Amino acid sequence: MLVSAAVCPCPPLLVPAVAAGAAPELDATRDACADALGVLAASRPDRLVVVGPAAGTADLETYPQGAHGSFRGYGVAVDVTLDGKPPGPEHREGRSGAELPSSLAVAAWLLAHVAWTASPIQGLAVREPLDPERCIKSGKDITTGDERVALLVMGDASACRTLKAPGYLDERAAAFDAEVARALGSADVAALAALDEPLATDLKAAGRACWQVLAGAAEGASLGGALLYDDAPYGVGYLVAAWS
Repeated sequence: MLVSAAVCPCPPLLVPAVAAGAAPELDATRDACADALGVLAASRPDRLVVVGPAAGTADLETYPQGAHGSFRGYGVAVDVTLDGKPPGPEHREGRSGAELPSSLAVAAWLLAHVAWTASPIQGLAVREPLDPERCIKSGKDITTGDERVALLVMGDASACRTLKAPGYLDERAAAFDAEVARALGSADVAALAALDEPLATDLKAAGRACWQVLAGAAEGASLGGALLYDDAPYGVGYLVAAWS
């Protein structure tokens, strides 16, 4: 059963070394993410499942605790592991297994940033765009049984809020993001489940599939929500919410 959830954006710029001189611009976002993770820890879950969007051929791909990721593709020597601990040299030598996609690598950095120790961790990458029905079923499968499960759901809103946004300006983006923010802030499971997949794809909203995994997981859980952050730096919607 789902006992709590946190929703965070997943730009690599959340990692200060990647953002470099622009790092302070996202300090408020990082603080909100840390607050949301605090809600997860307080729920004392038996397991934390980190859900994030990914490109690739597999619809869903799981990653075990300790899976590694890296931001070296962004020009910085920062490595992470999905275990809540800052990586040491032993994490970079003799690695095996698939590398975490970017969204889960950002989640791994956030968990290390707050020194997560509340429960074991599992990663789940969701291909974009995966159809809503499959996303919702996946969420239900995660929370089947009596185990107390928490979700950390990674994903950005639209990337079309301004002329300089990655997807250029789309007049539909602000309204789409506002509805997602409302749904996340009020834990409106039905609204998340009903998000328009073609519209989300047009607006380059990478979080849509993962939010619908959350909708499936939260069905019947009767959780309350709080919106902790809502802004669109760089023309991309970043939302942080906590459900408990």
